[in-house]
Amino acid sequence: MAAIRGVGRGPKRSSWWKTVLAIGIGIFYLLPIYLTVNIALRPATDTRSLWAPAKSLYLGNFATAFEQGRIGRALVNSVIITGSCILLIALVGAFAAYPLARRRTRVNSGIKGFVLGVMMVPPLSILVSLYANMVQLGGVSKFWGIVLTITAFELPLSIFLYTNFIAAIPPALDEAAAIDGAGPVRTFFSVILPQLKPVTASVVILTGMHAWNDYQFSLYLLQKPDMRSLPLAIASFFSQTTSDLNAATAAALIAMLPAVLLFLFLQRYFIRGMVDSALK
Repeated sequence: MAAIRGVGRGPKRSSWWKTVLAIGIGIFYLLPIYLTVNIALRPATDTRSLWAPAKSLYLGNFATAFEQGRIGRALVNSVIITGSCILLIALVGAFAAYPLARRRTRVNSGIKGFVLGVMMVPPLSILVSLYANMVQLGGVSKFWGIVLTITAFELPLSIFLYTNFIAAIPPALDEAAAIDGAGPVRTFFSVILPQLKPVTASVVILTGMHAWNDYQFSLYLLQKPDMRSLPLAIASFFSQTTSDLNAATAAALIAMLPAVLLFLFLQRYFIRGMVDSALK
């Protein structure tokens, strides 16, 4: 009996370090959030250590963010850009991945290899030529210009995830739909698309965060002040002569909220979609 009791207590005694490690990792990730909230809620005249908690609830930084940084307008612009990008990336990515997953030919294998190769290209390496083409097309300071640019760079990831996920769906479903008289388009929208919720959540979160936080393309393609996105509005608080860290942090806190809410809303699908796309 003593041996059996010792065996039962062993795993509990040896798992204490996992709890400590989990707490340490949690604190490590919560520290930047604490600093962000702390700086956003203190006036610029408070020169104490950034780790010291704020003495009182000061909301003047948020007012400055909305008045001088025009965060409200930037928030609307980012919602328009990100929403348009997500819609195009999800629809085009899923529709392009369907034939790649169902028809395993040499041509399709070459296309999938090309898609993976495009993912390896650094966006900044073609920024000059991209900007020159956008100037010729009239896409500078236009929403469609930045939307098409971000969509083009995020589509390879979307196609890769959707292809792996659709490949695991039994082809018998397509055959049953064909027997009922459904063509490829109707089969995709009626049979395949409803099963893509988990991977779609992953695509929305991953590509949506890239579009929401995009700075490199927006800096060159959104030159009008009224069209600035949230990263550009936050960067406007810093210049060669002045900087307002508190207001910029308040603006960053405002920009974080939609992303956090989106993840909390889709988190139950996110992990499942990532695992299924990677392993299937």
